[in-house]
Amino acid sequence: MFIEPRAHTDKRKGWIEVVCGSMFSGKTEELIRRLNRAKIANQKVEIFKPSVDIRYDETDVVSHNQNSIHSTPVTSSLNILLMCGDANVIGIDEAQFFDNELVFVCEKLAEQGVRVIVAGLDMDYLGKPFGPMPALMAIAEYVTKVHAICMVCNDIATHTYRKSNDNNLVMLGELDSYEARCRFCFNDGMKSKK
Repeated sequence: MFIEPRAHTDKRKGWIEVVCGSMFSGKTEELIRRLNRAKIANQKVEIFKPSVDIRYDETDVVSHNQNSIHSTPVTSSLNILLMCGDANVIGIDEAQFFDNELVFVCEKLAEQGVRVIVAGLDMDYLGKPFGPMPALMAIAEYVTKVHAICMVCNDIATHTYRKSNDNNLVMLGELDSYEARCRFCFNDGMKSKK
């Protein structure tokens, strides 16, 4: 269970939190929960997502449970630095779709005393580290890996299995295109595609 860090009253200190896992594991749900708690505490919160993510809504960050929070879509991670204003807390969803400059952006914000909460897939559909996520996990003060349930055997799922043979790295989709799988069922499925 994630325990939120204590705020420092003498001097604002920033940090980076990463919430990662497979699809259908609750990453966005956890991001929304943390951001809403910050809002309840009267902290100034700004949320960003990549502009390519328009699955549920063009602007809002929306979980699979249909919980949502307003966000600002951006085409480049560097735009976050320009648009964050005087926020105490910055939320970033679908971090795997951002460029590698996201690592610099998150570090810069944390150095400025901002709490940065990042959510994203840690692995792509091939089971390989995805985009800037590995580097973000390495520099983060807090990393939370959430798990789904394997849609084949009901064990703990850590992988995102793509049902189609589409070879594009980025392919937006939901249950019709992807399913959460454990390591064994993921590897079994990948073997059957060859």
